[in-house]
Amino acid sequence: MLSLATAAFAAGLLGGVHCAGMCGGIVGTLALESRGNAIARQFAYNGGRIASYSVAGAIAGSVGALALAAGPWHFAQIFFFVLANTLMVLLGLYVAGWGRGVRGLEVIGARAWKVIEPMARRMLPIDSTPRALGAGIAWGWVPCGLVYSMLALAAARGDPTSGASVMAAFGLGTLPALVASGFVAQRLFTWRRIPWVRQAAGLAIIAFGVLGLARVPGLEEALRAGWICIA
Repeated sequence: MLSLATAAFAAGLLGGVHCAGMCGGIVGTLALESRGNAIARQFAYNGGRIASYSVAGAIAGSVGALALAAGPWHFAQIFFFVLANTLMVLLGLYVAGWGRGVRGLEVIGARAWKVIEPMARRMLPIDSTPRALGAGIAWGWVPCGLVYSMLALAAARGDPTSGASVMAAFGLGTLPALVASGFVAQRLFTWRRIPWVRQAAGLAIIAFGVLGLARVPGLEEALRAGWICIA
């Protein structure tokens, strides 16, 4: 089966066109400083963001572990793999602009973000490397359907350490687009609006999801047993 960490990295890399829109304003601001400081602050911000993703992945992996322990382990794992790859397909549709299914996931984190947002605001203006790190840690929790889709992959691992590694891989995948957007923000924003760019990225993510679904071990057995129902 395709490594979930590899799939998460690819989703982050291909979904970077979406990430540039979510965080492009912040990283663009960081690039307005002198070049040396700008580079340090870019990586401090993204390092904080990836650290938050990793913590969230560890939490999701722990939730997955509890779910696996609570029921028949084999079928519970199959369920998580199916859920994760189905969300991958929905994510691809979202990135391509053909659907908004994963947007509903953002409602889940909206309440938590109301608590975190005031702390994030206190990091502004981002006029030092420590503030950039703090801003990244805070903004790593902003409600985002792309991130929540990846958390399903982390939960499928059923282990906090593995869940953290999945989300770290995803964060690293988003790094090229966000660092680039910090220095060529306007050009990248124009580029990400080109329909074929978004559609090509979305199709690639969909392909990962479909491939993952096709290779879920024991799926046919679970369907026959009635543990998973596909209407």
